[in-house]
Amino acid sequence: MTQTQNRTPSPARPCRLADVPRWDIDTDVAVIGFGAAGSCAAIEARAAGAGVHVFEVAAAPGGSASWSGGEVYVGGSGGTRVQRAHGFEDSTEDLYTYLMMAGGPGADAERVRIYAEGAAGHFDWLEAQGVPFKGTYLPGKWIEPTTDDTLLWSGSEAAWPFSARAKPAPRGHTAQFKGWGGGKILMEKLCARAEAVGAVVHCNSRALSLIVDDDRSVVGVVVRIEGKEQHVRARKGVILCAGGFIVNREMVARFAPAALACSEVVSGGNDDGSGIRMGMSVGGATIHMDQFFATIPFFPPASLVKGIFVNARGERFINEDAYHGRVGHYVLRQPEGKAWLLVDNEIFGRPVIEPDIRVAAVGETWEEVEQELALPAGTLVHTVEEFNRNAAAGQDPLFHKAADWLRPLTEPPFAALSYCAGDLKAHAFTMGGLHTRPGGEVLDADGAPITGLYAAGRSACGLPRWGEGYSSGMSLGDSTFFGRQAGRAAAAR
Repeated sequence: MTQTQNRTPSPARPCRLADVPRWDIDTDVAVIGFGAAGSCAAIEARAAGAGVHVFEVAAAPGGSASWSGGEVYVGGSGGTRVQRAHGFEDSTEDLYTYLMMAGGPGADAERVRIYAEGAAGHFDWLEAQGVPFKGTYLPGKWIEPTTDDTLLWSGSEAAWPFSARAKPAPRGHTAQFKGWGGGKILMEKLCARAEAVGAVVHCNSRALSLIVDDDRSVVGVVVRIEGKEQHVRARKGVILCAGGFIVNREMVARFAPAALACSEVVSGGNDDGSGIRMGMSVGGATIHMDQFFATIPFFPPASLVKGIFVNARGERFINEDAYHGRVGHYVLRQPEGKAWLLVDNEIFGRPVIEPDIRVAAVGETWEEVEQELALPAGTLVHTVEEFNRNAAAGQDPLFHKAADWLRPLTEPPFAALSYCAGDLKAHAFTMGGLHTRPGGEVLDADGAPITGLYAAGRSACGLPRWGEGYSSGMSLGDSTFFGRQAGRAAAAR
C-alpha cells in the first residue's frame, strides 16, 4: 500500500493534523449525525454559546429515530405531568431501581442515577422544544399503538422480577401521532429546533475520519459533503451521534453474532458502525458490544399473552407477560432454535404485526398437539396440566406471571404458533458502543477521557445495555437526554 493510500480518510484510521491541507469549516462543536442524540446535542451546545455544525449522512434529518414509534422512557420525581394526571405516582427511587435492573450486570449506577433524577425534567424540556404530547393514557399491552395517546406501559414494569422490587408505573411517553410513527414528529420538532437556535446542518454529508494532533487529541473531522472532501476544525470537540451497527453485518457477526438470528433490522439504514469505528480508531474503548434489542411481535391481540411458550423439551421458559423484547431474547436462545406459543380456542388470534405466523399444530387435545410437534411423549402435556392447575388458582409459582394474564388453557381446539428459527420475524438493533462518561466523554481502555471526543445515542453504550432488560422508549430517552449532556460538556470545554 502506498503512502497516499495510507492517508485516504477512513473511519478506522484517523487523519493527522499535519496532513490537513486547509480548514474548510471552522466551528466550536462538530456533531456527527442528526438524529435523536445529535439534534439534542446541537440544541444544548448552542444554548451554551458554542458554534455548531451538524453533519448528517442522509438526505434528510432525523436518523433512525424518525422510523421509531416516538416513545421516550421517562418518569420519577413523583411522575411527569401526564403520569400524575392519570394517578400514577412514580418515585425517583422506583425508576432508579427499575433502570438498574434493566441495565443488567453491567448497569452504570452513576448514569442511571443522573437519568432517574432528571427524567421528569427532561420530559418538560422536550415539550419546551415543541414536541407535542397529547397527555392521554392508553392502558393494556401494546407494541405499535393505533392511537395518538401519550402514556403507555412500555416495558416489564408490571412483570416479574421487576415488579417485585420497584413499584410499577407506565413510563412510555409517545409524541402525538395517530398510529405508528411518532418518531417522525419527535424528530421534526427537535431538528427544527436545532436549526432555529443556530446549528448549521449539512445533509448528504458523510463523516470519513477524525482528525488528531500529535497529542492524540481530537481536533476535527474529515467529511464528504455533496461528494466533496472537506476538513472541519472543531475547537471544542466532536460529538459522535452516528447510530449503532445493526446494518453492518460484518460488525454484527464479529461482536453480536446472536443478532444474526433476527431477520429484521430497526434502523433508518445508516446504522453502519462508522461512528463507533471512528471512536475506536483514536483509542476509544467499547463495552457491551454483544448486546442487542430483539423482539418477536407475538401480540396484539393481548389475549395471546395468556398463552404459554414452550421449547423443544416441552417446557416453559419465561413469564409471557414480560416486555416483548425480553420474551424475544428467551425465545431466540432456546435449544435447536425451537419455540411455540400454546393457545386455546378462547384466546387464539393471529398477531396483528405478523398475521402470517405459521400454525405448527392443531388438536382437540394437548396430546395431539404434542404428537404433531414431535415432542418427547408426555412433556408438553405435563407442562400444560401443571400450568392449568396453578392458573386456575391464580398462581404461577414457576415463572410468576401476573394474575391478570393467567387462565387455564382448556377450551379446544388447541394450537401451537411457531416461533422457531425460520418462522419468526425478529427485529433487532445494537446496544453496545463507545465507553463514555455520563457527559459523553469517550474513554480509552484505561478509563481516561480522549480529549475533544464525545459520543451519545447508539454510538455510545448508554442506559440500554442489556437486551433482556430493554423497554420501549429507553433508546430515545437515553439518546435525547445524554445527547444534551454531551452537547453541554463539549461546549464547556
